[in-house]
Amino acid sequence: MYYSIAGEAHDVNLSDQRLLDLGIRPKFRREMSLFGVLGISFCAIGILNGMSSAIQTGLFSGGPLGLFWGWNICSFFMLLIAFSFAEICSAYPTMGGLYFWVCKMKPDLNESVFTGWLYSMAMVFTGVSANLSVALYLSSMAEVGQGRTLTRSRNRCDRMGRHMSTLFVWWTLGGTVVLVTTLLVKAPMKNSADFVFTNVQNFTGWQSRGFVVLLGFLQAVYTLEGCETAAQVAEEAVRAEILAPLAVVGSIAGSWLIGLAYLLALLFAVQDIASVQATTFAIPIAQLFYDAVGPQLTQLCLIVIMVSQVMAAITTFTASSRLFYALARDNAFPLKKQFLTLNRFQAPYWGVWTSVLIGCIISCAYIGSAIAFNAILSSAAISVMLSYLQPIIIRVFWPDSIQDFGPFRLGKWSWPVNFASFLFTIFVCILFILPTAYPADVLNMNYSIVAVGGLLVVITINWFWWGRHSFKGLVKTVTI
Repeated sequence: MYYSIAGEAHDVNLSDQRLLDLGIRPKFRREMSLFGVLGISFCAIGILNGMSSAIQTGLFSGGPLGLFWGWNICSFFMLLIAFSFAEICSAYPTMGGLYFWVCKMKPDLNESVFTGWLYSMAMVFTGVSANLSVALYLSSMAEVGQGRTLTRSRNRCDRMGRHMSTLFVWWTLGGTVVLVTTLLVKAPMKNSADFVFTNVQNFTGWQSRGFVVLLGFLQAVYTLEGCETAAQVAEEAVRAEILAPLAVVGSIAGSWLIGLAYLLALLFAVQDIASVQATTFAIPIAQLFYDAVGPQLTQLCLIVIMVSQVMAAITTFTASSRLFYALARDNAFPLKKQFLTLNRFQAPYWGVWTSVLIGCIISCAYIGSAIAFNAILSSAAISVMLSYLQPIIIRVFWPDSIQDFGPFRLGKWSWPVNFASFLFTIFVCILFILPTAYPADVLNMNYSIVAVGGLLVVITINWFWWGRHSFKGLVKTVTI
């Protein structure tokens, strides 16, 4: 078979056939194996850095009981979401991910470009969060090693720009062994199983034990977001209709198991939760390590996590650049020519540097106001879940929206899996905007609803001012 572009005929590679059926011209070299695609999602999830950066959320809201059971319950439902996405990704293995899926399943909803804009901003915000965390780890290392406390204006770090998803998989596996072994061998006191599986902690001010435990679930959801990132490199993978969905599901399954091992080591080794809560270190996990393994090994543990965090930030900006490329291809993003330009490494570098630029602007909020910056970061997590919700809603209420399924198909389990994913996503979105401390004041209020609301307002204005005139649906770039 052949496809034509401007009157020229080209041979069709088997790996590109499904892409051609979707009306998209193959432009990227297909060089990524299952391990590489899996590494992208695995890296975006960032199990070691995600859990380490957010452990205090569950530790102070529910304690060990909330962390252990919250991790397993949320992992199960996030696995269902992964199965839902894998089925869609197998049918539409192309760059753009959630945005393309929504457009293809409900082409009459031109407002589906909202999904792309919202999700692209969510990924950029997530990258900003990762870069801030790197700065906090550096600050904590300085505090542990030299007793120095860095101010917010000095808590900054540079961005890196190259792809290292395969290395990340090995780093995560090796890092998990290092962290778990160090904690379990060196901790002077090991907690009992009763403490790990039943102890409840509450530093929130709320009196409802059940609500406090639920707040701790947010740590697990925040850590496990990102499985769908494999779709952003689908056009660069061999047999993407098979490898991409396997990577989506495999990244969650692997993260569930690795995260459980790391979490249990942390819970068995934590010496004093009150000490972690009252820490003066830039990031609370540093205090947990310091109490359990001492200053020197704490430095080692923080280095392992920080490198993992750097790789996660790189992957996030890599994925967002691919999404900008997909949006520009469909006239859903300004400066189409620029954002479709690839460098000699086949990277859409305009998207990369736009992600970095937006990240730098947002990071300035951290210098001016920690409250404003935290609101922006918390909005990243809920923006991701709101983006997840849109293709899931279509699969629940329009179950026939996929006409041509790929090799990965759920069959009779498709609707129940999507319905359970729908309920869980709604639950999490509500949970993310609830106040996490009582009584609430200007310093501890959960401003995520304000930040997300502001983002939605900006997206809506952009739609009426520019998007509705330019975006007319998916653009076919090839004729078969």
